Amino acid sequence: MPTFQFEAMDATGQEIKDVIEAPTEEDAQTTIRQMGYFVTKINVKRGTAQAGVKSKKKRGFAIGGGGSKVLTMFTRQLSILQDAGLPILRSLKILEDQYKPGKLKFALMDVCDEIESGATLSEAMAKCPRVFNRLYINMIKAGEAGGALEVILQRLAEFMERAQSLKRKVKGAMIYPVVVICVAVLILTGIMIFIVPVFKEMFVEFDLTLPMMTVLLIEISDNVARFWYLLPTIPLAVFLFIKLIRKFRHGKMGWDMFVLRIPIIGGLVEKNIVARTTRTLGTLVASGVPILEALGITKETAGNGVFERMYSRVSDAIREGETVSKPMRTNSFLGFHPLCAFFWFFFGSLLGDLVLVLGIITQQSPGRGETAQMLFVMGGGLIGVGGILAVLFYALKIRSRVVDELVVNMVDVGEETGELDTMLYKVADTYDEEVKVMTDGLMALMEPLIIVFLGTAVGFIVISLFMPLVSMISQLSG
Repeated sequence: MPTFQFEAMDATGQEIKDVIEAPTEEDAQTTIRQMGYFVTKINVKRGTAQAGVKSKKKRGFAIGGGGSKVLTMFTRQLSILQDAGLPILRSLKILEDQYKPGKLKFALMDVCDEIESGATLSEAMAKCPRVFNRLYINMIKAGEAGGALEVILQRLAEFMERAQSLKRKVKGAMIYPVVVICVAVLILTGIMIFIVPVFKEMFVEFDLTLPMMTVLLIEISDNVARFWYLLPTIPLAVFLFIKLIRKFRHGKMGWDMFVLRIPIIGGLVEKNIVARTTRTLGTLVASGVPILEALGITKETAGNGVFERMYSRVSDAIREGETVSKPMRTNSFLGFHPLCAFFWFFFGSLLGDLVLVLGIITQQSPGRGETAQMLFVMGGGLIGVGGILAVLFYALKIRSRVVDELVVNMVDVGEETGELDTMLYKVADTYDEEVKVMTDGLMALMEPLIIVFLGTAVGFIVISLFMPLVSMISQLSG
C-alpha cells in the first residue's frame, strides 16, 4: 500500500505535516478529513508509489495527437475540471481516458506517473517537452507558486484559443489562392503539352511564316513537354534550400528580414508576430513569471530572427537596469543583412532567370539561334533591371521598424502605471484585429490578381495561335 505525504490545517488553523497509508489518493483524503484536518497538499511519497500504483499502461506507436489544437482543447478541459475543485491527478486521469492513443495521451500517462511519485505538475510536464513547451510549463509553475492554478489554466486556455483562431484565419485566407493557382498551372501545363503541339503540326504542314509571339509560345510548349518534371521540382528545391539555409543563424536572419518586407504579405507576417509575442509576454507577466524569464520564452515563440534579436537585446538591457520600452524602441529597426540583399536580388531577377534558361534550352534546337539570341537579351535585361530594382527597394526599407511607435508607447505607459500586462493585451487585441482586416483585404485583392494572371496567360496563348490561323485562312481564300 502506498504512503502519502500530506500537508493540512486543523480546526485552529495550525499547519499539520504527516504521512498516511491508503490504497488511493481519494481514500487518503477521505481519511484525513475524518481526522478533522483540511487537506492543502498531498502526493505519493517517493519510492513507495510502485507498491500501490498500477503498472504503466501498454503504449503503442504515436503518430499524432500532440498538436496545438488538441493541446488547446486539453488545457480548456483541465481548467474547467480544476475550477470544479477536482484533484489534479484525478483530472488528468479523466482527460487521459478520453483521448485516443497519441502523443498527448502518452504524455498524460507519464505526467500521472510522475505526480503519483511525488512530483509537481510543472515538474512532470517538464519531462514531456515534445508536448508541453517552455511557455506552458512556466505558466503552470507560476500558478503552482501563486496557489492559483485554475486561474492560470483559464488564462493559458484563452491565450491558446486566441492563437488558434488567428492561425485558422490566416491559413483559411491562404487556401483559396493557393488552390486556384495550382489548378491554373495544371490547366496551362495541359494546354502547353496537348493543345499547342496540334497547332504546331498544322502550321508546319502549311509552311507558314510564324510571328515572334507564336514562335515563343511553341518554344515554351516544347520545353514544358520535355521538362515537365521541373515544374514541381524547382519550387520544391527552392523550398528545401530555404529550409536548409534557415538552419544557420545568419541564413535565418537574412530570410526573416526578407519576408518582413515583402509587399502586403510582409506586413501581415509582421503584425501577426507582434500580436502573438505581445500576447505571450502579457500572459506570462500577468501569471507572475519573472520578466527576464518571460522575455526569454517570448523570444523562443517569436519564430522570426528579427524579433528574436530584439527581445534578446531587451533582456540584456533589462539586466543592466533599463526598462522594456526604451531598448524595444532602439532595437526594433530592420537593419542591413547581406543575405537579405541576396534574396531580394534573387527573387527580383527570377523572371529573367527563367527566360535565360529558356534561351539556353532553345539554343540546343537546330534552326532556333535567332529565337535563342532574343531570349538571351530579354533574360539578361530582366535579370539586371529586376534584381537592381529589388535591391533598391530593400535599401529603402533598411531603416524601417518592425515594432510601431504605438506599441512602444503603450509598453512605456504600462510600465509607468504598473499595468504592463494590460497594455500588452491591448496591443495584442489591436493587432489581432488588424491581421483579420488585412487577411480579408488580401483575399479580396487576390481574386482580381488571379483573374488578371489567367487572363494574360490565356490571352497570350489565344493571340499567338490565332495570328497564324488568320494568315492561313487568308492564303486559302486567296
